[in-house]
Amino acid sequence: MTAFPAFRTLLIAAMTSGLSFGATRAADDFDLSPQQPGRLHAARNEAAIASIPVAFKFVTPSKFTIAVSPGGPPLATYATDAKTVVGADPDYAYAIADSLGLTLEIVPVAWIDWPLGLASGKYDAVISNVGVTEQRKEKFDFSTYRQGLHGIFVKSDSPVASIKEPKDAAGLRIVVGAGTNQERILVKWSEQDVAAGLKPIELQYYDDEATSLLALQSGRADVIVQPHAQLVFIAARDKNIKRVGTLSAGWPDRSDVAITTRKGSGLADALTIATNGLIKDGTYAKILEHWHLSEEALLASETNPPGLPKY
Repeated sequence: MTAFPAFRTLLIAAMTSGLSFGATRAADDFDLSPQQPGRLHAARNEAAIASIPVAFKFVTPSKFTIAVSPGGPPLATYATDAKTVVGADPDYAYAIADSLGLTLEIVPVAWIDWPLGLASGKYDAVISNVGVTEQRKEKFDFSTYRQGLHGIFVKSDSPVASIKEPKDAAGLRIVVGAGTNQERILVKWSEQDVAAGLKPIELQYYDDEATSLLALQSGRADVIVQPHAQLVFIAARDKNIKRVGTLSAGWPDRSDVAITTRKGSGLADALTIATNGLIKDGTYAKILEHWHLSEEALLASETNPPGLPKY
């Protein structure tokens, strides 16, 4: 959706007055320094190491080479030095490397490039908020490490207190990304509302984050729905939105986020064991808590669980 002239004027005025909507300024609650003094180190997990197939060859001996897409905090972003990749996914990757007795090597990649790079052997794994789907399982193996959640947020002073099911969103104007899982879910919600005699949901689409957030603050929209982690950071940074619900990425199906490895490489089981070790000793929980993502914790990691079905 293109902003109307008056709305565009408001957007320009807000941006030139110093309001920050992008991820260029670190929130007080998040450390985006390249040094990362709060990063945790994990103990070697001998069971995980023993599960690495003898025939498996790491891209670089003694290193765990992973691809990550620095899409934005708190999951992964460039630090204040504009070159070091930091965030929840890198911290988790460091802990996995420690568990395997390896040194971590991070390769920043564009999101669209990870499948080809992994399949061609440029890196050992991808740790970059990749959700498990049945289609992806045809080419890759997965070791889950976080729930795939979408956040449902409103203005801090909004009268909307809770959105847990379709009827709670009936008649609301909701900002969502086109072509996303969130959009697919909300379209289904709207159809259910109409079938129940309720008002449909009005979906709104904008070209960028700044315009989406201003739509919410200006009253043109009631709700914004996008990946939970992104909105957690925005709420901490801007302090003018609040969470009123979360939504499973595969509603009503489950879709967790996982380490992605080459199909049949044999590495997935070792990574699952390593993750479960981090869950058991508390390192995993501390990493998520550090990045304000405790709500996305899993009770246990699984290898190749059911993923989003094909649509």
